Amino acid sequence: MSNSSSIRHFFLLALADTRQLQLLHFCLLLGISLAALLGNSLIISAIVCGHHLHTPMFFFLLNLALADLGSICTTVPKAMHNSLWDTRNISYSGCAAQVFFFMFFITAEFYLLTVMSYDRYVSICKPLHYGTLLGSRACAHMAAAAWASVFLYSLLHTASTFSLPLCHGNALGQFFCEIPQILKISCSKPYIRELLLITASVCLGFGCFVFMVFSYVQIFRAVLRIPSKQGRHKAFSTCLPHLAVVSLFLSTAMFAYLKPPSMSSPSLDLTVSVLYSVVPPVLNPLIYSLRNQELKAEVWRLMTGCFQEH
Repeated sequence: MSNSSSIRHFFLLALADTRQLQLLHFCLLLGISLAALLGNSLIISAIVCGHHLHTPMFFFLLNLALADLGSICTTVPKAMHNSLWDTRNISYSGCAAQVFFFMFFITAEFYLLTVMSYDRYVSICKPLHYGTLLGSRACAHMAAAAWASVFLYSLLHTASTFSLPLCHGNALGQFFCEIPQILKISCSKPYIRELLLITASVCLGFGCFVFMVFSYVQIFRAVLRIPSKQGRHKAFSTCLPHLAVVSLFLSTAMFAYLKPPSMSSPSLDLTVSVLYSVVPPVLNPLIYSLRNQELKAEVWRLMTGCFQEH
């Protein structure tokens, strides 16, 4: 038995047991992180440099790319370090920082996806009021509110989790630090405070989910009333990337946290955690750039301009 005051480090779940597989995982994680960094950096640069992309939709997409960058940089570098140097250690303070930043960026992504669904709803269902409801000041306020609220939310969660006494060792069943794994090694009685916070979070998350579903029901009803086939196609093309990103994010996260205990196994849990923490930051830029012609053209112009300079 141990308590939190005596714990100086945690042991993370090893991605592989053999040295060859560890090096293979390092190379895979390196490739994934480079793809995520390149894709999201290109989207950010294209939106910043392309003045015709200074619209609410692309402003929120820029914020989403920042959240994706932060998310991938929170979990993958430590996993790469552990695979390369054949270690499982992470310091107590490093674990707390990882919990905070992972919660911060993942929750920011969820909030931003909710705001982006509102942007698509106003654009298609209330186009005459688009400039009024989503002016530059309103967009800045919504983005600031999202980032500020997730900062407070993550701070409360992290402080609450790491104030719990830890009675069941310091081995975590995950390749990065996350709150459910910390709760598993804490004592039973102090669970109540954190569970109340998690319950409030679930209610808030469910509210965002219901809002997104309602928005898209209204969007599809409005799109189907558009008389021209070309108009319907254009409207759908602006919504499908966002809908695909939302589906990818929610399906992997919900399966990770809501799957029945009977389905749990170390290999399945590890695969699912990679799906919701590592895969979305890589695929999101690809989904948006492939379906959006304006963004794709600006990214291509940016890349060809760089090549021509060299």
